[in-house]
Amino acid sequence: MNDQDFLAALAAVVGPTQVLTDPADTAPYLTDWRGRYTGTARAVVRPGSTGEVADIAKLCTVHGVAMVPQGGNTGLCGGATPDSSGAALVVNLSRMNRIRRIDPANLALVAEAGCTLASIQEAAREAGCLFPLSLASEGTCEIGGNLSTNAGGVQVLRYGNTRELTLGLEVVLPDGRIWNGLRALRKDNTGYDLKHLFVGAEGTLGFITAAALKLFPLPRAAVTTWLAVPDPAAAVRLLSRAQQRLGARVTAFELVSRVCLELVLRHIPNTRDPLAESSSSPWYVLLEASDGGSEEALMAEVEALLEAALEAGEASDGAIAQSGDQARQLWALRENISEAQKIDGISIKHDISLPVSAIPGFLDAAGEELARAFPGVRIVAFGHLGDGNLHYNLSKPEAQANAVFIDSQPEANRLVHDRVVALEGSISAEHGLGQLKREEIRRYKSAVELDLMRAVKAAIDPAGLMNPGKVL
Repeated sequence: MNDQDFLAALAAVVGPTQVLTDPADTAPYLTDWRGRYTGTARAVVRPGSTGEVADIAKLCTVHGVAMVPQGGNTGLCGGATPDSSGAALVVNLSRMNRIRRIDPANLALVAEAGCTLASIQEAAREAGCLFPLSLASEGTCEIGGNLSTNAGGVQVLRYGNTRELTLGLEVVLPDGRIWNGLRALRKDNTGYDLKHLFVGAEGTLGFITAAALKLFPLPRAAVTTWLAVPDPAAAVRLLSRAQQRLGARVTAFELVSRVCLELVLRHIPNTRDPLAESSSSPWYVLLEASDGGSEEALMAEVEALLEAALEAGEASDGAIAQSGDQARQLWALRENISEAQKIDGISIKHDISLPVSAIPGFLDAAGEELARAFPGVRIVAFGHLGDGNLHYNLSKPEAQANAVFIDSQPEANRLVHDRVVALEGSISAEHGLGQLKREEIRRYKSAVELDLMRAVKAAIDPAGLMNPGKVL
């Protein structure tokens, strides 16, 4: 079958308007969010149902055409971007955006892969429930991509990452067979739990087309506070104090450096320093607590926590949001860091996880080592201190110097990642491997781990057609 016949066969499955070949039409699907990776593709196809995805997979398997699954295209490691060969087919699932069912009594929801994270959150709220996965890109990222990268976000501390929020999956395998594993059960001890193969696999084993997701009761009260802390060690002590006093009610605990805050204030309109009149701290904590009781009672407990932290020297100042609008303003300072960095210029990015207790020592030692190796380096460090996930990004303040500095990425990666792994951490906490860390991971995973991963890949995708060049 020649290329035109193949495209015609695709059009017969999804309709001619859903097979894109014109460069102007395909361009938005061929470059990643950061602008780091741009590929080419035979075409972009936009199926509207699981059956259509299955028929596409069958066609591609018969004709040996590689498939690149794609959702909202907000990934940060090039995992949803095709290579430059032009041989692959991009399969964008954004049209599959239906909430199939909500079961509030079972605290479960079934959504298709193309549903934006925000739309799932809203559907859960309308049913009086909470879907707690929360990311800065939630208005545009899609649940299929969240599942494929095992996204984390700001509430992992209380609710867990995407894997822990997944009850079941519907998956189209590379040969077009459909596995319906959408059982919304908390207990199902009937052999291998296959859904865990596909969560975090970055589309290298098949297409996640729908998911049964875990919901929670909607909290009645939430309190958000922004705290100035002297250093990360004090932030870790404050985290322990907050967990001792508030227990599981600590929903989020984010660490933000002053460098990050200044980038947001410089580049993002309508933002301001909540403590501008009294503090210019090197570090800040954004803490959120929530529960099913009254807001007044929770506010009193958070105020008592803040007083104890101030007395212990774990914080020097703080501001507690007095309304939903004020809480959103505080969260905007955290959630716009990546956007502010993107506006400021390119950088060497790291998404790492460490034992929480190891983070202060890592920040001190890695900062000193990087300063010796790259004089004038600017470290933009922030992230989910509560679950040990740091976004640790390196750049030079001057654009001209930064353009040269980016060429030092291999050396910078080695310094950061060697120290992370020596502390029993991971070089990818929530963004995945994609193209960015595909080669890097070989240095840090054992031969046994890599052999097991290759064996799984060979068993499910023997022809290597699913998202080639990613992860392995």
